[in-house]
Amino acid sequence: MSATANVGFGLGTGSSDSRPASLSPLTACTMLVIYTAVYVLPLYISPASRPSPTLSRDDPRVIRTRITSVLFSTLSCSGLTYLILARLPNDALPIRPLHAMGYWPIGLAESAACLLLTAILFAAPLYEALLIDGLWEDWRVLGPLVCVWTEWTSWRNIVMGPLTEEMLFRSASVPLLLCARMSLTQTIFLSPVIFGLAHVHHFYEFRITHPKVPLVAAVARSVLQFGYTSLFGAYATFLYLRSGSLLAIVLVHAFCNSMGLPRFWGSVEPHWRFMS
Repeated sequence: MSATANVGFGLGTGSSDSRPASLSPLTACTMLVIYTAVYVLPLYISPASRPSPTLSRDDPRVIRTRITSVLFSTLSCSGLTYLILARLPNDALPIRPLHAMGYWPIGLAESAACLLLTAILFAAPLYEALLIDGLWEDWRVLGPLVCVWTEWTSWRNIVMGPLTEEMLFRSASVPLLLCARMSLTQTIFLSPVIFGLAHVHHFYEFRITHPKVPLVAAVARSVLQFGYTSLFGAYATFLYLRSGSLLAIVLVHAFCNSMGLPRFWGSVEPHWRFMS
């Protein structure tokens, strides 16, 4: 991809672009809010996926039902974005809709570059996990990959969660903001806020499933979750704009989910010191 395509997919988000916006900013933002509602609300329709004091979100039945729901929602919203992009005037979208949505070209080199950049951010935890804690021994027999394919929680967190969220909140959403001629800064920092809001419903879910936890603790948990999901969303949007690859940000999202929150405290101790 050229430098122009890398930044904004060549949709003309710079100040020198004299072409009128294909969508109004209000319309684009409204669609993102609608997409978020379409993604979240169906989770509360079926009794099999609705939060309950007696039903854990990690129950395989709940996971299967929720995956089916969000996959249908994501495909529907992605299809709508594709139709909108396909119906724009020829001069409004200088690249094909599948390119703007990050599907083609796939971007294998861009995916590798994005993963390497993200791995650098986790250099210390990776060193600790692989070499100090001995996780490399599990990877030698592909243990973590086996867990992804055999455990429903891992399948949700590492595969389907990143896939559906990036398809919806980056692939289906970012092109709409760019067509509204929103600046790159607005695109990078606005869409992640909506992405973060999509996780606020976990506050209600947590209160239902953990009624004895103090309200202050539940609120603090949700604020923290909103904060780091918004920050990650900004990072993922930046990578998406630079790479133009949906695969790249899905892999980065899966990698970050597997690593968890970055840890800026603690000391590194050889794992064998704790063995009896």
